[in-house]
Amino acid sequence: MSAAILVRRAGPAMTIQDLGRPGQLVYGLAAGGAADRVALAEGAALLGQGLGLAAIEMAGMGGEFEATRDIRIALTGAPMKAELDGAALVWNATHFMAAGQRLTIGAASGGNYGYLHVGGGIDTKPFLGSRAAHLTGGIGKPIQSGDHLPVGTDPHLDNTGNVLTPQDRFSGGTVTVLPSVHTCHFPEDVRMRFEATAFERTPRGNRQGAELAFDGAPFSTGEQLTILSECMTVGDIQMTGEGQPFVLLPECQTVGGYPRIGTVTPDDLPKVAQATPGTILTFEFITHEQAVAAHRSIETIRADMARLVHPLIRDPHRMQDLLSYQLISGAITGWDDTEE
Repeated sequence: MSAAILVRRAGPAMTIQDLGRPGQLVYGLAAGGAADRVALAEGAALLGQGLGLAAIEMAGMGGEFEATRDIRIALTGAPMKAELDGAALVWNATHFMAAGQRLTIGAASGGNYGYLHVGGGIDTKPFLGSRAAHLTGGIGKPIQSGDHLPVGTDPHLDNTGNVLTPQDRFSGGTVTVLPSVHTCHFPEDVRMRFEATAFERTPRGNRQGAELAFDGAPFSTGEQLTILSECMTVGDIQMTGEGQPFVLLPECQTVGGYPRIGTVTPDDLPKVAQATPGTILTFEFITHEQAVAAHRSIETIRADMARLVHPLIRDPHRMQDLLSYQLISGAITGWDDTEE
């Protein structure tokens, strides 16, 4: 029998995600995939496996899981309190999970999306080349309590106890933006004010988009009624009729008529996705040449992280299973036989 994860308790908005379905925009389907693609690269680097495998994305809250066979796990993305049979686990690290053990993951202490990876990946049936749920597109469904999630073959079951310092994307900050097809419709003073404004992530948002609050006048083009519905993409910053900005995220609509002042670069999109309510974000326009020069593909990110993985050194004071370890090997007489 192959390995599987039994979902004893599922938190809200928990789904299976991978890198999504690029190339489907022409058919009206956004690529979807993980809200934080960097977290997928971190999990792949920690477990020493490819980027194409699927993981469990947990929005704000985890759940309780049980393994039917021995497996490896890695925890990345928004840090959450995690315990294995009551013993605390280090986040952004790999751990051995024996058959029958219970993994409990609580609420996020920072960021929105945490990820549970397994050696061999979550091995559900692919659809259009991906295992990712795309709920707004009618693909897949949220993970429910009682679900039985198959796990792929893991050839490196004995390789655990690794840790990786995460790339910071949970504290907001400056987000780089490329000019979009509508940027020129916004007057220069409005564009300058947009860059000078500190925006605050509101509680209103999901995998489709994130709303941003601000003080001051709305961001209007003056030509909003003349803009026709046209193609939209992930990262677009659209302004509603009230001049309120929304940043589009992986499950965004593919057609719309709101003006877009710019598009968040792929490298900085995780900052927006992981920004919790109250987090401050600012935007900075850069040129296409600057964006290309700064861009790091997800494959490059994964390769760089793989070189930074190192053994996890545990604190003996926090090891509830300390007596199960062989701390001393060999014996001596206790006499000092050294000649003076």
